[in-house]
This record gives sequence, C-alpha cells and structure tokens, in this order.
Amino acid sequence: MRFGLRLAVPALALLSAPLAAFADITRWDDQTSTFALDNGMEVVVIEDHRAPVVVHMMWYRAGSADEKPGVSGVSHFLEHLLFKATDNLQSGEFSKTVAANGGSDNAFTSYDYTAYFQRVASDRLELMMTMEADRMVNLRLSEADILTEREVIIEERNQRTENDPGALFGEQANAAMFLNHRYGVPIIGWRHEMVTLSLQDAQDYYDQFYAPNNAILIVAGDVTPEDVKTLAEQHYGPLPANPDLPERARPQEPPHNAARRLVFEDPRVAQPYVSRAYLAPERDSGDQKTAAALMLGAQLLGDGQTAFMTQKLQFEDKSSVFATAYYRGTSLDDTRFTVINVPVPGVSLSEAEANMDRVLLEFLETPIDLAHLERIKRNLRAQDIYAKDNVQGLANRYGRALTSGLTVKDILEWPDIVESVTEDEIKVALRDVLQGRTSVTGWLTSGAEVTQ
Repeated sequence: MRFGLRLAVPALALLSAPLAAFADITRWDDQTSTFALDNGMEVVVIEDHRAPVVVHMMWYRAGSADEKPGVSGVSHFLEHLLFKATDNLQSGEFSKTVAANGGSDNAFTSYDYTAYFQRVASDRLELMMTMEADRMVNLRLSEADILTEREVIIEERNQRTENDPGALFGEQANAAMFLNHRYGVPIIGWRHEMVTLSLQDAQDYYDQFYAPNNAILIVAGDVTPEDVKTLAEQHYGPLPANPDLPERARPQEPPHNAARRLVFEDPRVAQPYVSRAYLAPERDSGDQKTAAALMLGAQLLGDGQTAFMTQKLQFEDKSSVFATAYYRGTSLDDTRFTVINVPVPGVSLSEAEANMDRVLLEFLETPIDLAHLERIKRNLRAQDIYAKDNVQGLANRYGRALTSGLTVKDILEWPDIVESVTEDEIKVALRDVLQGRTSVTGWLTSGAEVTQ
C-alpha cells in the first residue's frame, strides 16, 4: 500500500452524522475544544479559520526522563527511527509525502515528551492522520536502521555538545543538580550509552510508550472539532490501547541539604561566566500560583535592560557584560530557577559570584518596583493575545503543558493567575527557592580565571 492524497470527510457526511456523536466534545472557549477516544487518546482542537492551513501534532507522554537506566538517549533515538519504514511506508516516505503535498514536518524530544508534527493544507489532514496512525503501531525497524541512525545521533551530540564547552558545562551542572531524578541525564544521552543503543532498546521503548492511551493529538488551524472527531475516530480509534502502560512515576529527589559547586575548565572558552541553579517547584495542576510568582520574579530580576540584575551589575557597577535570571515552570517534576553573571574582562569569577550574591540579597530586601511589575504583566497579557494568531505556537503550548501534568483548565487560567500575583507573593516564593543548600554553582572558565 502507498498513501495517496485523501480528502477530508465531505461536509454533507458530517451534516448527516447524529448530533449524539459529538455530545462528548467539551468547548472551553471560542477557540479550544477537547474530547477523548475510547482507546484513551486525548484530543485537543484549536480553531483558526483565517487561512486554509492545519497543524497536526502527536504528543507522547514519554521523554528522556522516562527512560530506564543504561539506555540514555533512546527516546531521542526512537524519534529519529520513527521516520523509517512501517507496514505501509518505505523509509523516508513519510516526510517525502508531506513535502509532496506542500507541507512540512519534524519532531522533537524533551525530558517529559516526544512530539511529531506536520503543517499542511487543511484538506490534507486525513492523510496526516493516516500516516501518523500507521507509524504509531506499525514501525518496522532493522539492524541497518539502528547502525545508520545511531551514527546520526552520535554526530548530533558531537556538533551540539562535544564541540560546545557551554553545553558540556550545562550537562555537568545539571547532573550535579539532580541527585536521583532522570532530569540529571542529558536528553540526547550520555555518549558511552548512546554507542550501545540497540534495536531491542528502541523496540522496547516503542512498545511501552507508543500507544493511543499515552498520546495527545492536537490539531490546530482551519478545522472544526466535529471534523477532527470524525477523522480521529476513523484513523486513531481502531488502534489498541496498551493495557500494560505503567503509571508515570520517576525516581524523585531526596532532600537537598548541601550546596554543590563545580569548575568546568576548557581552553576553548572565550567568555567565562558564573551560573547558579536552585531546585524549584514546577507548575502543578490546580496550584500554579507559586510558579507564576517565580516566573515574574525571574523577569524582574533578569529579563531585559530594566531588570534589577542588569541595572545593578551592568549599568551601575559596570562589572558585567550580561546578567540574567530565568525559570522554566512547565515540567512534570521539580525544575530549576537559574541566575547567570558574565563579568567584564578584568573581573574574576570569584568577584562576579560575590557581586551576583550581593545583588540577589539586595533584591530580596528592596521593595519591588510596582510600575516595572505592571509593565511585565502588561507585556505578558499582550503576548497571550498575540499568541492566538500563531496556531503552531498554541499547539506547542498545549502539548508541553498537557504532557507535563497540567490540564486545559490550568492553561486557560494561567494568564489570570499571573495577573493576580502580588509583590509579597513574589518575595515569598523567591525566598523559599533561593536557598544555598538547594543550589549548584558553576564556573565556566578557560582556566586562567580560577587563580585570579
């Protein structure tokens, strides 16, 4: 069998469908709807009828943090292998078919998810579902596939990690932060384990996690939820659920009772800097207030020219080239709050660290500039409005959140929660997180700065 172009279900067929068939569609607002298939697949539809284009995304609740010990990188490896042969497609034919129909496709892996997407004309949606359903259950791997694609991912690691001192430093700092959790293992994998990844490793991961009851389908663009439900039931509905899908539970962190430090030396480093990451809570379903406060705190501290660290270290002290803070709250388990200080030439890393500590303490003891906080909130409100014009960006937002344990209700409530955060709540959240015992401080250096 080869896939040719299949047009979407005709409108007359949809009009004749019983209304009861669509009774279980939940409409959250004028753009977002959800429903579930009998096999456990969740479906999100985001409507935007301004252009005849659709984004079709399949998200699996499986990322690098769900790997078994000893096979790091297998989730990313399998992402590559999913473009190989199936029962109905030759190796590489999936992407060729998308391109032949005027579309584009790709995939990506993170700690908490793996996602596959296509952007095509809306009348090609059924074709995308046909092919995506096929590779969810019909992947046919060979030893030749393993040998060739394993070399590809090793070369990807060479280019993105081995050739970048900052990336190597980040790996080591991350491993020092997470004592027991799989977030301490790089998504791409440790090289010594990547070189031994086998056909059986990939097949085991595929058999365990690639099933409709572990997947979230997101369709965004020129579609209706009724159209999507009809097509999804036709193409994804017959796929069997995995009755042995395990509960999603990872090894959790023990109490962090001691600060950790590392110095990463590499003669290729052109710009030394200091970074410190603190263990921090993630956005939790039904309890997002702390995460919202930490996000706003990071922006007040280190986002842009008016941020506190920038003003103090770059403009007043003139001791830094760059200073920032950031927090990524969309995570299934505990995440990090990070601050970075890049000193000007002549300022040692020990001085840069001391300056950073001084400014952090000063921020905690200084009343927040409420006008600055309001500008940040206003900018976030504007971003939320503009985001509705980018269906692929919206699909990504929903996919990352839903695979990280949040709900559609949480996603829709997030802007109002951010708006409601007070100055006191930001200070309390930061004081709770900025604790030395939960931190990892790292120096990235060429070696000369260590003795200064």
